[in-house]
Amino acid sequence: MKKVILFVLVLSFLSGAGCTKAVRYSEDEIKGFSPEVQENIRKGQIVLGMSPQEVRYAWGSPDSVKILEPFEGKQLEEWIYSTLPVYGTRLLLFYDGKLMYIRGSF
Repeated sequence: MKKVILFVLVLSFLSGAGCTKAVRYSEDEIKGFSPEVQENIRKGQIVLGMSPQEVRYAWGSPDSVKILEPFEGKQLEEWIYSTLPVYGTRLLLFYDGKLMYIRGSF
């Protein structure tokens, strides 16, 4: 009986592991973005050049945000997502309002 329960729990976890979080936007909210960005958001994918708002729509709110010292007078932000089911922990760096760097699990 314990093995059956454990199997069901593992199967439940794995079946949800590839899914993104629940929808974090409405179609009306993303209609002003380019078709490519809209598609990435719908798929729960991020790409370099996205704005913080586009990333939030795709992945939800980060687990932590640090405002770093400006570089060449431009804003730097570090976002950490540590609870992504498929991607593991990710560090994102925004420079002047655009996603410029993504680092994988650490």
